[in-house]
Amino acid sequence: MKVLHFFKTYWPDTFGGVERTIHAIAESTASQGVETEVLSLSRSPSANTQSLDGHVAPKARLDFELASTGFSLGVFRRFRELAEKADLIHYHFPWPFMDVVHFHSRHGKPSVVTYHSDIVKQRLLLPFYRPLMLRFLKDVDAIVATSPNYLKSSPVLKIFEAKSTVIPIGIGENAYPAPTEADNIWCRSVVAQPFVLFVGVLRYYKGLDVLIQAANQVRCKIVIAGSGPIEQQLKLQVAKLRLDNVIFLGEITEQRKMALLHTCRGFVFPSNQRSEAYGLSLVEAAMCGKAMISCEIGTGTTYVNEPGITGLVVPPSDPARLGEAINRLVDSPEDAGRWGQAARDRYASLFTADRMGRAYAALYSRLVSRAI
Repeated sequence: MKVLHFFKTYWPDTFGGVERTIHAIAESTASQGVETEVLSLSRSPSANTQSLDGHVAPKARLDFELASTGFSLGVFRRFRELAEKADLIHYHFPWPFMDVVHFHSRHGKPSVVTYHSDIVKQRLLLPFYRPLMLRFLKDVDAIVATSPNYLKSSPVLKIFEAKSTVIPIGIGENAYPAPTEADNIWCRSVVAQPFVLFVGVLRYYKGLDVLIQAANQVRCKIVIAGSGPIEQQLKLQVAKLRLDNVIFLGEITEQRKMALLHTCRGFVFPSNQRSEAYGLSLVEAAMCGKAMISCEIGTGTTYVNEPGITGLVVPPSDPARLGEAINRLVDSPEDAGRWGQAARDRYASLFTADRMGRAYAALYSRLVSRAI
């Protein structure tokens, strides 16, 4: 079976959460007999189609961007050509321009959309896009939500609940390199134990300003790994508060990330807006058997981190409650260990790449069989 994925960006141009999910789906469905192509936009598309870990990633030229939406004239022809050879089209929502390409192509193939997130940031533009969005979601054959929490809380998904199913995003341990002894030595040298860890892109909805507000009451180091649009703003906040227990590491290698994950007391993920629809970093922490702290925002974060079972869930944007939760991990290593083991068990039962791949392959087969 040949499946064409379509999203605005993909490796090696960008490495965000949606891109990582598409890559994981491509890899995990390959063993189920699925051949994958991933069409995306690029400012510098190569003349040769790139091959990535067993699947190919053709590009169309990105002409311009508006309100986080990429546009391309060339993609209409490219999409039509690739869709003609595919057995099924797999879209990744949201990307309003994708809806236009879908209707323009009239490809007639079975289609599924993974619904990664509601439109949150561009709320003022949503009323203008909403008619096209609803028409697009009505036209596709199936919709995948990434957690039952998001399926329940999304006002858009409620409209299409009858055609929606839940397939959690999974990751495979073999996709992550083991840290070397040099990585472990580096980890011990940059931060003393105990410490809690955040890993991710430093964006407005990650709640990191709240985490920094909580740092004064926290009895451990707070390590922030990653870079992003608000990095300087966060560093200025730390300097203004004269904090000495917040450590910014910037971009780090995968090996060093794994060293940090295995060494930390727990993983803190203070995202406080619905833009954080799932939290793949939480799955990585669960895979490493770490207790987690996250916020209740009605999304998949509380599906990955089950309150009181795999860690603690606190109200969003509440530095006092967030600080209390971090101190509980520090003061109660037995609780942290118990939650970490439960997180590891939950990962093994719900969030492996193999489980996700089998679920998608079964959905693809149903849709293609129904179309014959």
